[in-house]
Amino acid sequence: MKNCLFTLFFIFGTTTLFAQKAPLRRADSFFGLHFDFHASVNDSLVGKTLTEGMIDSLLTAVKPDFIQVDSKGHPGVASYPTKVAAGTQVKSFTQDPLALFRKVTQKHGVALYVHYSGVYDDAALLKHPEWAAIDANGKPSTQKTSVHGAYVDELMIPQLKEIADYGVDGVWVDGDCWATVLDYSPKALEKFRQQTGISTLPKTKQDEHYLDLMNFARQSFKNYVGHYTDQLHQYKPSFQVASNWAFSSFMPEPVDLNIDFMSGDLTPMNGVNSVLFEARVLAAQSRTYKKPWDLMSWSFNTAWNTGNHGPKTALNLSQEIAEVIATGGSYQCYFTQNRDASIRTQQVKTMTELAKFARARQAYTQGATAIPQIALLYSLASFKKYNSSIYNNAAAEPVKAILTALMDEQNAVEVLSEHHLKGRLDQYPLVIIPEWIYLEPDFLQELKTYAQNGGKLLVIGAEAVKNFSTELGIELSGPVQKQLCWVASNGDLGLVNDLLQKVNLKAGNPVLGNYYVNQDTRYPSGVAASMADIGQGKIAGVYFNFGMSFRNFQSPQLRDFLQGIVKKLFSNPIVEVQGSKLVHVTVNDMKGKLAINLINAGGNHNSDKVYTYDELPPLTDLSLKIRLPKKPLKIVQQPEHKPLPFTYANGVATLKVPKLGVHSIVVVE
Repeated sequence: MKNCLFTLFFIFGTTTLFAQKAPLRRADSFFGLHFDFHASVNDSLVGKTLTEGMIDSLLTAVKPDFIQVDSKGHPGVASYPTKVAAGTQVKSFTQDPLALFRKVTQKHGVALYVHYSGVYDDAALLKHPEWAAIDANGKPSTQKTSVHGAYVDELMIPQLKEIADYGVDGVWVDGDCWATVLDYSPKALEKFRQQTGISTLPKTKQDEHYLDLMNFARQSFKNYVGHYTDQLHQYKPSFQVASNWAFSSFMPEPVDLNIDFMSGDLTPMNGVNSVLFEARVLAAQSRTYKKPWDLMSWSFNTAWNTGNHGPKTALNLSQEIAEVIATGGSYQCYFTQNRDASIRTQQVKTMTELAKFARARQAYTQGATAIPQIALLYSLASFKKYNSSIYNNAAAEPVKAILTALMDEQNAVEVLSEHHLKGRLDQYPLVIIPEWIYLEPDFLQELKTYAQNGGKLLVIGAEAVKNFSTELGIELSGPVQKQLCWVASNGDLGLVNDLLQKVNLKAGNPVLGNYYVNQDTRYPSGVAASMADIGQGKIAGVYFNFGMSFRNFQSPQLRDFLQGIVKKLFSNPIVEVQGSKLVHVTVNDMKGKLAINLINAGGNHNSDKVYTYDELPPLTDLSLKIRLPKKPLKIVQQPEHKPLPFTYANGVATLKVPKLGVHSIVVVE
């Protein structure tokens, strides 16, 4: 009997210990789910249909590393019972949803984070209009709080401490950097005058010192994030903090705050191309500053500010997962909660399929780092000078389009800012400057020295080429003007309708392409691109703005025009893929092994009329050439565990991938 009791005790005890294993920290997490419903004051009976069994079934089926749930959205209304005097909560509860989520996630050893709206808080400003940011005309905002006001100390930090007391693992602060606005409140202006010595206040972009005010606002926002992060860490050191989109493409600055991880939610439409850019910016920040990162898909498609929500298929979302994890990141997917905080149980099937897809690839992608090939500059100097808002990525639109064109030609590309490239330009065989008008003098000189020492530079853009006119061997002919024209590739024409700089070339410099104002390749109108030697290296220039023409008039002719120039400068990448233009490629170091990610980027994800799709034809008979210093032992397609026959000669392994579904990793051992 004693032995029987001991056995029962041992089984029960170890089962309990196993079930209540410690949740993973964000740095070790790979797959998660996000839920929110932006509670309003009209929501009542919150918690009514949320059950322990519902959450338990979800976690059992999906097995996420973490989930994020609603606590306070942009309306500023808490979806848990708050005791903070300045807070506003829903009309009524039948139970405490946050407590229930904590109870069940703790049982499963799953980390729990909350979705909490930061700068953006309607209810706080109804109660405390004195907390509002004030615009240049003296009008207080009804949505955006001032980062100089009492909001952060009297509402935000107290509520997040209250949430931490539930045993919650951390917070994902939404409505933060992208919501912050120029603030003309008395306290903000007093600080601006004290810190800058500027007494005349700029109110429009044309006013003197407007850029000083923008940069003051940027630093003020960072001070606010640093303040609440440090306060929360002091209160509970294990509590993990992220400000949505901080240090991403929206805010491409050196990571100088003690945040625990970086994260952002992708655009619901055209998520695949959205990932291309956002993932590469965060991957670069992560490698430099050792911060974990993830990106979030929306599980549904929608046009902004409409209720036209249509769920995406798991197949569609798997492409977005693939683009994220192929750059070494972690992934989460957003599903809305019902108005009573419950979960839509029919969506668990999709969640489970996504988890299965991600977990199959985790061993070959998590924590991988890019091997330097092509560096595409995301200039912080130009961002600060020309971006339309304090923090968004409007200035990057042409860069995103150029990246898409490069990826659609099977190039392995990183997106890097000055602080990632300074002192390490020589690691990259090709550096591309995509339409950035302003570069700081020291970095401009470093780029030129890089080329003189044997590097390859490609400068794109009617105004960007002016910084390199001497090196390109060009004489500018007249002002930059918008020009409807065409450029040729493989005997066919691609449409361009953007700024163009006419140039005269120094004798002997090769023309890489002409432009045509009439659709007839017999009659070139001028030089569209050229190349020149510079010291031991080379430099090429494209004398029109490529980005938005490719975004608005996407064509294989434009794509191939750019690729023709890339190949002139960089003819021996580590990997060459042939057989389809629909393949996206990353070339990674995965724990000392070469891991080549191949992603099927087909599907109609680029149309606002197509919300989702359920078929993606596989790509077949892809040919790969991999440049390697020695013959590999084996090459395996993962997660299919399929050995790939290859030949090896003259430092090149040649092989075929017979079939690519959504995402495979070719691992060289």
